[in-house]
Amino acid sequence: MTISNDDLERFRLRRFVESLSAAGELKTHAAPCDLVDLPELIDNEAQAVLMTSVGPQAQQVVANVCGSRSRLALAFGVAPGKVREEVQRRLRLAPEIVELDRAKAPVQQVVLTGEEADLTRLPVHLQHGEDGAPYISAAMDFVVDPRTGMTNSGIRRLMLRGPREAGIDLVSPSDFRAIYEANVKNGPFPVAFVIGAHPIDYMAAMMRVPIDELGLVSSLRAAPLPVVKCVTNDIRVPADAEYVIEGYLDERGHVEPEGPFGEFLGYYGALKRNPVFHVTAITHRKDALFQSMSIGGRTMARTDTAQLNAIRTEVMVWRALETAVREPLDVYATGSSGGMFNVRVSLRQRVPGEARNAISAALGCLGNIKNVFVVDPDIDIYSDEQIDWALATRFQPDRDLVVLSGMRTLPLDPSLAEAKVGGKAGFDLTWPFGSGGRLDNSVPEAPRFAGERFPSVEAALDHGPKSFEDLMAAVGSRDGREVVRELDALRQRRGLKRDGRGHYAFPG
Repeated sequence: MTISNDDLERFRLRRFVESLSAAGELKTHAAPCDLVDLPELIDNEAQAVLMTSVGPQAQQVVANVCGSRSRLALAFGVAPGKVREEVQRRLRLAPEIVELDRAKAPVQQVVLTGEEADLTRLPVHLQHGEDGAPYISAAMDFVVDPRTGMTNSGIRRLMLRGPREAGIDLVSPSDFRAIYEANVKNGPFPVAFVIGAHPIDYMAAMMRVPIDELGLVSSLRAAPLPVVKCVTNDIRVPADAEYVIEGYLDERGHVEPEGPFGEFLGYYGALKRNPVFHVTAITHRKDALFQSMSIGGRTMARTDTAQLNAIRTEVMVWRALETAVREPLDVYATGSSGGMFNVRVSLRQRVPGEARNAISAALGCLGNIKNVFVVDPDIDIYSDEQIDWALATRFQPDRDLVVLSGMRTLPLDPSLAEAKVGGKAGFDLTWPFGSGGRLDNSVPEAPRFAGERFPSVEAALDHGPKSFEDLMAAVGSRDGREVVRELDALRQRRGLKRDGRGHYAFPG
């Protein structure tokens, strides 16, 4: 298949940023600024931020691109509430990879090797006050598993150690860590990092699907993926990226201090021992746009990592729910919990116990999920107000709380206090099965005054029991007080009564 220039621009980060501007999702800072100014411009900002003149080289930097559900929805071309469904649909598409000659790959328009391959020439800023150094926060890694030949992708941070060295976080369990540790004794381990890509590519890097993950990028794009081999190794990377940093991890393993860093759960990660990355080449577009990701802090729901995590979590939970319950309706991982710790599930229970099944399935399908809240269809799982209401009025701790202990969990959870395993909880916020039709379980709503018409209140009641709303609708009342007077007269004349729901009816 032939890849056109238009194809090479379609999924480019710069083109997506332009679409954010058109959608009112982008704040542009055109005045010259230094790297030290970036945190103030980026932190706590609800929109994506484009800075067009950063540092003495007047480089361009964009941040917070993936920091909202609405921006991810724009990337996939769907409504915010449909992102999870669209991702699942695209995961079923067959991938198509098209390898380009290096001369045709935009990401290799500029090739820097040797002394020119200098990390300190990139616009990398200090993100948090206690960070160990400036970090490249939007680095998407690509490695090849020598055992299978398949490409693996993920998202890693890189701490600058010098012009040609960086620390990399490989402490948490991951496919990349397993591949590296299985091959570390064989010598330098090649890796390539993409910085600056379409949100769909970052979404693909978040997924955990046992396939070649270049194909995963293609499937989620729903389009052929143009790739190119790196200049200093044989790893293939998206040819339409903004930057690629090529290099290798040395064979010493987890030996050098890396961190601290403001982690994606909102707290600092402590100093760790990690491998060292050595740069062999930096390639980029002529008009490359550098990308920074928001991570950590008090406004978790606005961070790139939380929003990307949330979609991945929802996809994985939905897959588990499909086999655990008969009618799951929706799933939502809250951004304020890092997009993974707190998950809400809406379902329609068909048989008793399905809420508990849903809790068990969700807690077991991902180690990072800590608390699961299951609700009936009438509760909006995207509304904090309605979830809080359901927790207050439909939940009894001694009846509806499910607690599991000794579970695999995320080591970065600060509440673990150095424990190796942790607890998980499920909150059954559904009504007891079969009790949903009771009046005291029903939610008050404004009257609609809809129903069959009758010539009088008496004729309406002769037809059958009616609520006061039904009676007003029956006679077309615009007031209601005349209905009260008629009911009083009927009570005296025909012995009016009330049934268990408070409806008015004649005896007999």
